[in-house]
Amino acid sequence: MSDLDLLTQSLARNVKHWRSERGFTLDALAARAGVSRGMLIQIEQARTNPSIGTVVKIGDALGISITTLLDYEQGPKVRIVPAEQAVRLWSTEAGSYHRLLAGTEAPGPLEMWDWLLQPDEGSASDPHPDGTIELVHVTEGELTLVVDGVRHQVPEGASVTFEANAPHEYRNDGTAPARMIMAVSVPPVR
Repeated sequence: MSDLDLLTQSLARNVKHWRSERGFTLDALAARAGVSRGMLIQIEQARTNPSIGTVVKIGDALGISITTLLDYEQGPKVRIVPAEQAVRLWSTEAGSYHRLLAGTEAPGPLEMWDWLLQPDEGSASDPHPDGTIELVHVTEGELTLVVDGVRHQVPEGASVTFEANAPHEYRNDGTAPARMIMAVSVPPVR
């Protein structure tokens, strides 16, 4: 089974599980996530490979991390994620990418990401649920962070934290690659 097939099957199983755990109907989850009922059916039947934006919306609506939605192993409390199992969820032909390194559910979804942005590239995000916090540490180059239309320059070696309940974008407006590590903390569903 290919990595993509494994992720598709895991996503199908986990969306069904967490939707049931939360007591959501297909219609309720579709409304909360802002995706169609038909898309959810296709995901739960492992008949589609949705975009990262759709997976994020479903995770946010369920109050769980992308890591949990894509997790195909249930194991002990200590979980080592080998480098080759980090999931690359977005990439461009120029070489930009972001990889989900690890995540957990306690007390709410918490994810750690590795990003590389090539010059003149960026990645935009819809607002996350209220209470979501993103923390970023720039390890190489300079990041342009745009939050709710306001640009912030984050130089190499600096860190930034912000409430992610507004539209935001990570950009590299420089001439050299920008690398960063990001943590995302989402509050648990009430």
